[in-house]
Amino acid sequence: MQKHTEQKFSCEMCNASFTKKRYLQAHVQTHSIEKPYHCEACDSTFRIKSALKRHVHTHTGEKPYSCEVCSASFVEKSQLMIHIRRHTGEKPYGCEVCGASFIRNSELVVHVRTHTGEKPYCCELCGSSFTDKSQLTVHMRRHTGVKPHSCDVCSSSFTTKSELEIHVRTHTREKPFPCEVCGSAFAGKSQLKLHMQIHADNESYSYGVCESSFKLRSESEIHANSHVGEKHSCEICSTTFTRKDSLRAHVRTHTGEKPFSCQMCNVSFTRKYSLKEHMQKHTGEKPHSCQVCGLSFLRKTNLQRHVQIHTGEKPFSCDICSSSFRDKYNLTVHMQIHTGKKPYSCELCFSSFTTSSLLKRHLKKHTKNNFNSD
Repeated sequence: MQKHTEQKFSCEMCNASFTKKRYLQAHVQTHSIEKPYHCEACDSTFRIKSALKRHVHTHTGEKPYSCEVCSASFVEKSQLMIHIRRHTGEKPYGCEVCGASFIRNSELVVHVRTHTGEKPYCCELCGSSFTDKSQLTVHMRRHTGVKPHSCDVCSSSFTTKSELEIHVRTHTREKPFPCEVCGSAFAGKSQLKLHMQIHADNESYSYGVCESSFKLRSESEIHANSHVGEKHSCEICSTTFTRKDSLRAHVRTHTGEKPFSCQMCNVSFTRKYSLKEHMQKHTGEKPHSCQVCGLSFLRKTNLQRHVQIHTGEKPFSCDICSSSFRDKYNLTVHMQIHTGKKPYSCELCFSSFTTSSLLKRHLKKHTKNNFNSD
């Protein structure tokens, strides 16, 4: 018996082929400018009838396809089938370059662009380009100021649903994403990823007393306990240090030795890393970049403080009122509210202030008054 060869219906415009004629007819309409199918609720128009049918569900709220595992419901059967893969773990779309696999073909298409470098979606306002249309949509909200996702607790609004979810955890205090290196925890996975920049240049943690090194900071801290009580003393002033390298650097403050010299301007330094940082001022190099906004910094510590703006991390907390701060300096200034300490005094009228910036602002009043009296 002769095997039946399945007939193919081909599109004359793009050569796409289909097993059934009605599929071809629906496809041809995607090339047409005409949109003959109208929504009676909002006057939106569509090229194909199935697109109109899907759109109508946004008005009716109807989701006829339900998941038997978790009761999630969907407008289309294809959406349900994709959702079920999240339960089964099935990822049928594999990347031929790196082997990564995905639930949706569209996810694979976007992933492949990370290998090719293709960014087909461009912002007409600033020229930024993106691998995914949804990324462009979110980016455009930065220009328009549209924030469609609102918090039910405090009415704050956000450009993306994920930002809203992270924000809600500031109310619930949930931090489900811990750092395996230092133990810090974060409300969102993206915040954890940003935080990991801090550890990026440190593949291992070493302890300055001996040559041991460790993958995790916690392991280094446990090992450090074996050196508890060890002291390295300065023979000149008797200052003690727990690390030999710290003692060596300290001794140079007495001897005046600065063995690390800049070949461009002859400035010398007691520590090698100080010279390295100084050289970057000549080259203009700022090697520590933020992966979120692209800002670059001369020092890694400056990047670490900057990253906290994006993550919302405030690791320095007040023991009295639980206020938290991004750096130790701001906590120190805050503590003066409780202690009443005002270390910055005006020599003209003896007023005192908690910070030097407040004192400078005050001094301008004297300057202005002197000018007016003249």
